[in-house]
Amino acid sequence: MCSARDAAQYDAFAADFDRHAQDSAHNAYYDRPAVLDLLGDVTGKDLLDAGCGSGLYAAELARRGARVTGFDQSAQLVALAQQRLGASATIHHADLDHELSWLPDASQDLALLALVIHHVQNRGLALCELHRVLRPDGRVIISTAHPTADWLQCGGSYFVAEQVDQVWQQDWVVRWWRQPLERWCAEFVEAGFVIEALVEPRPLPEMADRYPDVHAQLMREPGFIAFRLAKAR
Repeated sequence: MCSARDAAQYDAFAADFDRHAQDSAHNAYYDRPAVLDLLGDVTGKDLLDAGCGSGLYAAELARRGARVTGFDQSAQLVALAQQRLGASATIHHADLDHELSWLPDASQDLALLALVIHHVQNRGLALCELHRVLRPDGRVIISTAHPTADWLQCGGSYFVAEQVDQVWQQDWVVRWWRQPLERWCAEFVEAGFVIEALVEPRPLPEMADRYPDVHAQLMREPGFIAFRLAKAR
């Protein structure tokens, strides 16, 4: 879930992050349903969960019949994912800011980056590596914060591209990138992808019972955005 420079901070709150993400509004009732829907039927597919965190997405994808390989830069999150997945998936300690030399060319049918790419420093390399390991008809699903949500939160110019240091929850110090939608799309195209689908998710109806204020906000304005990308060449 993080780049090399941010590893220590994610290790510091890995267990708290895992507990939070299991049933939080934005994870359990918003992002996970959206990206799982974009992935579609994964039965019998080789699927790479890049930045797999504590394995919440990977566990559901393995349950749905995918052959899951996951990796994360945080050693603590990797340990949690291995504990959660057991023998149902293969989990590695690896970094999206470096080449994925341990993965063969054209070895994956699908790749997932769920709320990960905004933490990656070398996104050009990461996207090109995903392009390399996908089969010709492969797809990659990417979710991230909606650029307008970042702009409303941070202020200034919508068109700025910059790193942001922020405290999440009470004491999770996190570094992430904000940039306009056109820049995210340009990075995908530069890496050899075409945008097959773009989704501005709506929260699950069940969120209204658990988190009514968050549900009402997300029904008015987008929090996240998700893409399904296909290889252009």
